[in-house]
Amino acid sequence: MGIEEYGGGQGPRPEVLVVTTNDLPGHRVQEVLGEVFGLTVRSRHLGSQIGAGLKSLVGGELRGLTKTLVETRNQAMERLVEQARARGANAVLAFRFDVTEAADVGTEVCAYGPARPAAPSPGSGSPPASS
Repeated sequence: MGIEEYGGGQGPRPEVLVVTTNDLPGHRVQEVLGEVFGLTVRSRHLGSQIGAGLKSLVGGELRGLTKTLVETRNQAMERLVEQARARGANAVLAFRFDVTEAADVGTEVCAYGPARPAAPSPGSGSPPASS
C-alpha cells in the first residue's frame, strides 16, 4: 500500500481552502457565515475487528483500520467543503476533526469550522482562492 492510502487533505488550489489556523495570510476575511460541518459514521467490520484483535497480541500498526479512518476523515472533510460552498464561502478557518465512538457499533468523525468568504489583501500578491 502506498502513502496515498494513508493520507488526506486538499490538493493544490482547492475551491474552498480549509486551514487549521485562525487567519489566512495574505487574505482579508470578509464575514463569518457560521459553522459548517461534515459528519460520517462508519460501522466496524467484523473481519477487521478480529484481525485487529490478533494484531494487538503482537503489536504493530492496524493498517486496515488506519485506511478506514483515513477514508472516513476524507469523507467528512468533503462534506464540510460541500457545506461551505453551499453557503458561499471559499475558506474554512480554525478547522478541526472530532472523533468519537458511536453507540459501540462504529466511529463518528466530524470535521468542523467556521465558513468564511476571504479575499486577497491589497498588495499581498496572494492569488485569490477559487470561488
